[in-house]
Amino acid sequence: MNLFLDETKCRESLFPFTHTRHVADIRIGILTIREKWEQLTNANVSTDVSVIKNDTIFVQANIIPTKNALAQILKAAQDETPVLENEDLKMLQHPWQIFQLNDWALRHDFENLTAKKKSAPISATNQCSNKANIFIEAGAIVEYCSLNASTGPVYIGKNAQLMEGSFIRGPFAAGEGSLVKMGSKIYGATTLGPFCVAGGEIKNSVLFGYSNKAHDGYLGDSV
Repeated sequence: MNLFLDETKCRESLFPFTHTRHVADIRIGILTIREKWEQLTNANVSTDVSVIKNDTIFVQANIIPTKNALAQILKAAQDETPVLENEDLKMLQHPWQIFQLNDWALRHDFENLTAKKKSAPISATNQCSNKANIFIEAGAIVEYCSLNASTGPVYIGKNAQLMEGSFIRGPFAAGEGSLVKMGSKIYGATTLGPFCVAGGEIKNSVLFGYSNKAHDGYLGDSV
């Protein structure tokens, strides 16, 4: 199956972020929209018009796919009919929805990414609540931290590091290679993209990859 993620009708409404990236490359939850499609399907996912084939299915790039809504989205795309939002299907139509829908998207991504997988061991130096809702990828370093997953899942990506004294309240995701500095206080729903540096107090925010908020101070309801 070949999928083309089309931003023609939704790019302008997501300015300024889509000045420098395709709509499909917006991160919401743990993954970008493009990565969600790749995770959920075996399709060839593209945003390049030069590689469109005759059997390509066109999907609006701002549709956030989930496992439960996948069949509905693909049928609507093939029938060229509108999709209707519901509990399992959301459309990203405005920039502020990136953090408004992040809690919802993070929970769906966590379920898909961790299904039938086993977390790396959680060090005994950490204070944890609801360990079943905590997943640590290989190579991550988490020592002497407080991880509260009773309010939502906590996902620590490959080679990420949470320095000692960090307080994390889910839903929370730290992408590959990201760093949370000592004594940080992070509330859900917060996502750190790959190779971010975060510190101080953060709430309900999405940091795109390679972003830096390492200093003390507050960041909330932000992208």
